Amino acid sequence: MDIQTVKLLAKYNAATNAGMNKLISGISKDQWEQKFMGYFDSIQLMCNHVYIGDFNWFQRFSKLRSFDYAKDPIFAKEIKFSETAFESVGEYIALRKELDDLIIRFSDEVTASDFEKNLAYVDSHGTKYGKNFGGLILHAFNHQTHHRGMISIYLEEMGIANDYSNLNGLL
Repeated sequence: MDIQTVKLLAKYNAATNAGMNKLISGISKDQWEQKFMGYFDSIQLMCNHVYIGDFNWFQRFSKLRSFDYAKDPIFAKEIKFSETAFESVGEYIALRKELDDLIIRFSDEVTASDFEKNLAYVDSHGTKYGKNFGGLILHAFNHQTHHRGMISIYLEEMGIANDYSNLNGLL
């Protein structure tokens, strides 16, 4: 992992979420809650999972050392995976934008020496870990990409054409 890759992934994350969110901003409440065959079986539940995952990872990342992004009041709260972080598409889009902006701030603060350190953290099941910080950053971004791909499939199943995921456009 290196600084330029983290910056690129943060920009990609924000741009891809913005593209996806532009599409889902036009779906109905019924489409937002429509059931599919995935583990997170609606766009609402998938967005909730990704949002809470990102929130928790970037909150955990602030335990490595003092980061300015983590001083934002959004991180003063705890969000459990069993919770619902938002109800409507509009609420989700506002919260997602706020979190994506903080992730970009994180990418501006991370240093090369951070990547070599291990982050001690406790997961949502109470299990303690100590893993490479750079690898965990890559994991967080990969997790987002995986689930946005599922949302793309859900949109296709609803007949909504989509092509919001293009890293090449940022290179």
